[in-house]
Amino acid sequence: MTSKYPRRAPTIDEVPTRAVPPVAAPSSDWQAGGELCPSGAILPSEKRIQLGKCVFCQRCSGAGFRFDESPEGRESALLAQTVQANDGASPKGPSPFKRSFHILMIDVGSCNACNLEVLNLATPYYDLNRLGIFFTNSPKHADALIVVGALNKSMVEPLKRTYESMPEPKLVISAGACAISGGVFQDTEGFASPVQGAVPVDVVIPGCPPSPIQILEGLLLATGRLEGKTGGRAIH
Repeated sequence: MTSKYPRRAPTIDEVPTRAVPPVAAPSSDWQAGGELCPSGAILPSEKRIQLGKCVFCQRCSGAGFRFDESPEGRESALLAQTVQANDGASPKGPSPFKRSFHILMIDVGSCNACNLEVLNLATPYYDLNRLGIFFTNSPKHADALIVVGALNKSMVEPLKRTYESMPEPKLVISAGACAISGGVFQDTEGFASPVQGAVPVDVVIPGCPPSPIQILEGLLLATGRLEGKTGGRAIH
């Protein structure tokens, strides 16, 4: 059996409870939440949650933040997280990626969790190829670079060279909290910067790690092949 997403809304099994982001409630204690958060995702002074830093550990539940794990909450959480960079602005003009789309994954310092979730898209269940999306091992054949892991200093130049080797037009997707912000490694000695500090980023996919469906949604968003803003967006 193959997933029906994106022609149909994702099933509950495809949106695990670990993919549900924290939500502030009237009883939330922002100061306590900030002290409990290991990655600095909760900003008490601004009363805001940075999902790009969130590692979904649920420690902030002790400060009154809630996680809607109901079927409705899990489904609505899916597409609410994956966003285009540049303040959510869509590229102007028609997308050049309407047909086949080749992606290259590069690990710049991960624990391998995000890698495994990306590679899960190649299994018969998700069957990435049915959507005209294929993995490639060469940057010269890649339309998009999907970056996983906390960018360590020794990987900055390899990442830049990989990006520069890709033909135009090209995209960069940051997958997971580590790539987006450094996650729990942002203050370590070996961490260089978020991926967007080294190369331009077009789409970010929060999560620790993001689920395969979230990653697939990000890929389709990057290609301009999704419409609407709710779960189960139609492909076109």
